[in-house]
Amino acid sequence: MATRKQTAPAKTALRSSAPSKATKNLSKAPGKQTAGKAPSPSASATRTVKVAILGFGTVGSSVAAVLAAQRFAGVQLTHIFNRGVERKRSSLAAKAVPAEVVWTDRIDVVLRSDVDVVIELMGGLDPVEGWLRKALAAGKSVVTANKQLIAYRGASLARLAARHNVQLVYGAAVAGGVPVIPGILQGLGGDKVTRLSGIVNGTCNYILSRMESGAEYADVLADAQQLGYAEANPSADVDGLDARAKLCILSRIALHAELDPDAVATQTISSIEAVDFSYAKELNCTIRQVSRAQAEGAVVHARVAPMLVPLTSPIAWSHGTQNMVVVSGEFGGDVVFSGHGAGGHPTAVAVVSDLLAVAQGCRTVALPVRNRQVVGDFMAPHYLRFVVDDKPGIVSAIAGALAKVGVNIDSILQRPGYPKDRLPFVVTTEPCLTSTLEKAVRALAKLDCMLEPPLMLQVLVVDDKE
Repeated sequence: MATRKQTAPAKTALRSSAPSKATKNLSKAPGKQTAGKAPSPSASATRTVKVAILGFGTVGSSVAAVLAAQRFAGVQLTHIFNRGVERKRSSLAAKAVPAEVVWTDRIDVVLRSDVDVVIELMGGLDPVEGWLRKALAAGKSVVTANKQLIAYRGASLARLAARHNVQLVYGAAVAGGVPVIPGILQGLGGDKVTRLSGIVNGTCNYILSRMESGAEYADVLADAQQLGYAEANPSADVDGLDARAKLCILSRIALHAELDPDAVATQTISSIEAVDFSYAKELNCTIRQVSRAQAEGAVVHARVAPMLVPLTSPIAWSHGTQNMVVVSGEFGGDVVFSGHGAGGHPTAVAVVSDLLAVAQGCRTVALPVRNRQVVGDFMAPHYLRFVVDDKPGIVSAIAGALAKVGVNIDSILQRPGYPKDRLPFVVTTEPCLTSTLEKAVRALAKLDCMLEPPLMLQVLVVDDKE
């Protein structure tokens, strides 16, 4: 696979230095200014941009710490909003916050203030969406890392921001500290991106890369929860909902396709077992939670699921909590973005970089986006793992069910050492539609010999393009 590997560039380097109309209100110097003209560099230098942080958790406190350490000229933190604000104000992290900052648990204090930029780091849709709509309507730009909000409401919020000549910027919403969003918008805006694939959930990558060494899912999940990588209820991560939101955001900016997140197919990683990695190794693959989207005319094929990934793919090289995204363009080929996608400080760097871009009046690339139908079907080889009470005729029954829907078997693998009354073995298929194979798998699951539902995974195909 021919790739252009792109190391993590500074976010501000990926944005145009031209001041935008949408941020002219942030750069007004005292005195007169000609209507309709962009502010001069000297005016920008004398205008202090006032900033409020909504949410003083891991990322919010890290943003405050970065601002305090860097002391960027012309940027001043003035407000911090959080529920139970006194507890946050007395925390160790609050020691980095300047004494003059206003702490409050009343959102109206922020919305009625002379704050220029609201940094939203609370997450979720309600009540955050309503607050940010009021902020934008009041002429305040918004910087956010809220992937659910941007996936479901991003297009509407962007229109609202444009109407009020302010900005909505969300470079930290995908892959945390890895500049995927500004990299695509600014660095790849001239290409025609046809495909996205990658790892955008560090929790799942941590779990699966640990299982690659022989650990079992339940044990690794418990470790991830103890380390703070996974929530007490890990569903958003392990069932693909977090990655699904991020894939929709990337599809909007790279494929110019607006997708309904609820229509994107997802598959949990909780069905993966250590034995699957043993079989994957025999196939020169590993297993990762892959988010992928591919444009074909007015349709976008999109899916978030554990997949077999060939060891020759860059996606197979990502371990621990790392994120990796491969962007495939018609003219520029493949570009790989990789790095630490989670954690307070990496995400804070992305947030502060967005803040600086807004404060300095930098443009973001705006390209037309259209609503697209989304389907989860892909033409790909597939991996089927069965656990059976072994008896004669099982392979014949599987072959017959696959033949009935027109699917050809590529290989059959059976590792020695397992008891016959609980035998795991694998069938791989030649390329076929996922929906076609699902029909056969539903029929096979009803066989008396099946001890658990068959596991079906797509095999990620690596294209060698020059």
